[in-house]
Amino acid sequence: MSMVSMNPATGEVIETFEDYDNVQVMEIVQRVHQAWQGWRQVSLPERGERLCRMAQRLRARSDELARLMALEMGKPVTEGRGEIEKCALVCEYYAQQAPAMLADQPVDSDASRSYVSFRPLGVVLAVMPWNFPFWQVFRFAAPALMAGNTALLKHSSNVPRCALVIEELFVEAGFPQDVFRTLMIGSGGVDVVVEHPLVRAVTLTGSDFAGRKVAAKAGQMLKKTVLELGGSDPFMVTPGADLALAAQVGARARCLNSGQSCIAAKRFIVCDEVYEEFLSLFADAMAKLVVGDPLAEATQVGPQARGDLRDELHQQVQDSVAAGARLILGGRLLEQPGFFYAPTILADVAPGMPAYHEELFGPVASVIRVADTEQALAVANDTPYGLGGSVWDRDTARAEALAARIEAGAVFVNGMVKSDPRLPFGGIKDSGYGRELSHYGLMEFVNIQTVWIA
Repeated sequence: MSMVSMNPATGEVIETFEDYDNVQVMEIVQRVHQAWQGWRQVSLPERGERLCRMAQRLRARSDELARLMALEMGKPVTEGRGEIEKCALVCEYYAQQAPAMLADQPVDSDASRSYVSFRPLGVVLAVMPWNFPFWQVFRFAAPALMAGNTALLKHSSNVPRCALVIEELFVEAGFPQDVFRTLMIGSGGVDVVVEHPLVRAVTLTGSDFAGRKVAAKAGQMLKKTVLELGGSDPFMVTPGADLALAAQVGARARCLNSGQSCIAAKRFIVCDEVYEEFLSLFADAMAKLVVGDPLAEATQVGPQARGDLRDELHQQVQDSVAAGARLILGGRLLEQPGFFYAPTILADVAPGMPAYHEELFGPVASVIRVADTEQALAVANDTPYGLGGSVWDRDTARAEALAARIEAGAVFVNGMVKSDPRLPFGGIKDSGYGRELSHYGLMEFVNIQTVWIA
């Protein structure tokens, strides 16, 4: 079989790639394990020095890499450059902070000396999605490699060139050969890699369906997993909110990456007292977003990454309108080449509609009217997902109290949900388990080893 790189703004095929066969895959796994035997012995300062070089290479190639993302999955180039800068920052963060985080921790016990040490696990398989084709990889790779592990990347099949360029970057940055390798395989080839005895752990970012499948196989093999899955994040607007600011940030939060983000604001839960005013301001902000060629500097919303994803999104919108949702804006395929979808607002969304229960992975906002903040909390938690959420109220103490009751891995007060190398990132419920980033992400793929000396 082959992987196809297709420009979602035009529908044209850019290039094709042949899948690796099973012999190639097994050879690469073996080589990455062999590379681990040496990499684990490299000092933390030396590992950090290579991560700093990686940050330099990313910045030097920023325009090129942003263009590549625009061509393969439709990300506007301005957002692409921001993604590359974030990758550089996570490399620098772990280069600077990981030595202290990984230092041995003395513990008083009945031994003459005892301490806790943090040892690398070995080869870690990363199954990554297309929506942030560089950031998703680097937020895993920077801490995992800094801890002394080596990495295998199974990237999404619609961003094969991005996957190969990431492998190339590690070589350019001076990492030893085979410390990081890309596997050009489809989703059907993942199980055999998870089963391999030299693969010690798996991390996956993707759908809850993919997460369950990989977690089941890893569980069968007794291997550690970290899963970051879907999200249907609540954006709670209280009567005390700054409505103009909430509407402006809400439009950005819904349409970042053309709406294709697990932590995008998706369900706008608005108290009745301010519902109509917020809806008007929000519709105005969404209508002003510039949709177009992702290579153009002015573009804020590009195409959907694939035609099937755009069609599925449109079906969810149509089914929600048929069930009683009020179409305020958009709700249509744009009449031009490529997989574009108009920024859309569905109002009066209620239980029983796809827009209420399902994750809408595109520039479509579900606006839900509630009587008060207590009902807002009930609706916010009425979802199988638990990735992120935000609360809007000028009274930050009141907002913070509400945030504490939202069932999610992260809650932001008067700001849009985002990932930050300094803060742990991950979800609960069907949004997965485990954490990436910060001290907590670094600890996911280490052996926390007790050492006791008589």
